[in-house]
Amino acid sequence: MASFTRKPSAGIIPSERHHPHTLSTLDFQGASSAAAAKAMKSELSLLAARIKSEDERKFFQQEMDGFYMLFTRFMDEKAKGTKLNWDKIQSPSPEQIVLYKDLPESVPTDSLKKLAVLKLNGGLGTTMGCVGPKSAIEVRDGMTFLDLSVRQIEYLNRKHDVNVPFILMNSFNTDEETRRIVQKYATHNVSITTFNQSRHPRINKESLLPVPRSPDSPIDQWYPPGHGDLYEALYNSGLLDKLLAEGKEYLFVSNVDNLGATVDLRILHHMVDTDAEFLMEVTDKTKADIKGGTLVDYNGQIRLLEIAQVPSEHVEDFKSVKKFQIFNTNNLWINLRAIKRVLEEESLDLEIIVNNKNTENGEKVIQLETAVGAAIKHFRNAHGVNVPRNRFLPVKSTSDLFLVTSNLYSLVHGQLEMNPLRMFNTVPLVKLGDHFKKVSHFLARFKTIPHILELDHLTVTGDVTFGSNVELRGTVIIVANHGERIDIPSGSMLENKVVTGNLRILDH
Repeated sequence: MASFTRKPSAGIIPSERHHPHTLSTLDFQGASSAAAAKAMKSELSLLAARIKSEDERKFFQQEMDGFYMLFTRFMDEKAKGTKLNWDKIQSPSPEQIVLYKDLPESVPTDSLKKLAVLKLNGGLGTTMGCVGPKSAIEVRDGMTFLDLSVRQIEYLNRKHDVNVPFILMNSFNTDEETRRIVQKYATHNVSITTFNQSRHPRINKESLLPVPRSPDSPIDQWYPPGHGDLYEALYNSGLLDKLLAEGKEYLFVSNVDNLGATVDLRILHHMVDTDAEFLMEVTDKTKADIKGGTLVDYNGQIRLLEIAQVPSEHVEDFKSVKKFQIFNTNNLWINLRAIKRVLEEESLDLEIIVNNKNTENGEKVIQLETAVGAAIKHFRNAHGVNVPRNRFLPVKSTSDLFLVTSNLYSLVHGQLEMNPLRMFNTVPLVKLGDHFKKVSHFLARFKTIPHILELDHLTVTGDVTFGSNVELRGTVIIVANHGERIDIPSGSMLENKVVTGNLRILDH
């Protein structure tokens, strides 16, 4: 297992590329913005000066260059009041979105030799009540997200006699634990490499200065700057050049918690056949996806539009299923040579997402982040592919976990496949309340996961438990009010039912 850590790995020389956007070249509108940028530059220099090792200092300065470039752009846009012109936003043209069903079904497999697979592995499992990387949560048959991904790639390599490498982009939050976990795959037929995305300092909202006072300040004073950092991190680590030297040309990127994001030969062949440098998988939007980013035509150019960029008066328009009918799955296919070209041309200019946070001690801070898909505008012949919903199976909550652990799916070579006995193509809408929020609580409330092949909608709130072999059909709503408890007995079948009040059945 190769690891490209934050510090330059032995034999890997970080690229000498510099960021040309210095204070003197930026056209700041207003003295306060210029003063803030100057003060920020001074603070970052002081932080760097405290690092004794020249190699470590050089690497730290490289990360701070990337951060400073983001910060000056943020201040510049703030001073100029740069806003999206809503009137210029159009739905993408048919040429900008290709239908998956129109792609050839029988395709050659030789391009697999030029493919690498990368999972975005920067997130923790805290929202689901778990400690450590989210990818280490068990999701099906005792296997974690990482186990399933490794199994998929191993099967792909064995089936087609290829060596598709598996890459994990970690954050400083997940790196150490992930590198320990992946050691267990040493005997598997898959080459695993890890590298770290950047570490940026949180910004105090009032002073517009970095929160950390030392390079070794506690980790809660730093943040990973969103997955848009992938391009710079891949380049700076030396891994981009290594992949190109190994003959790799294409990179399939996806979120580690999307169980539907598997290597698809039809999409890979389409990329090669059309000479596209960037493909984004999109899928039809439902009411559950109203916050997801979407592809739009902006001034005749394809762009990713995120909800954070939308002016407040147009947020409801953005959420409309009628106006924006697709959303980004964050399954991306990118040409590696094109990544190198875009970076070396210094043309990468991703829209900044401003993330306001409050720390535990009440300090208001700002995080400047970018999205990996926003780079679509920089690549030649870039377009979207409208894929079936089964390529988007994210597990963001225990409601999602409920679905993927149920009889709705079966596991084949690490890949989830929908049960052919399900009569509808759609997935049930499931909303589990706060009593189910943490994985440990979720597991304690089900003796076995109910059978849901004929379920349309499930809502559960309050203190509710389920026995074994329960079947749910149609629309089922179960509400235990404060102080009440409902135990659904083993072997129950609920079809189009609302259950409220108290229900306890005890063994005699």
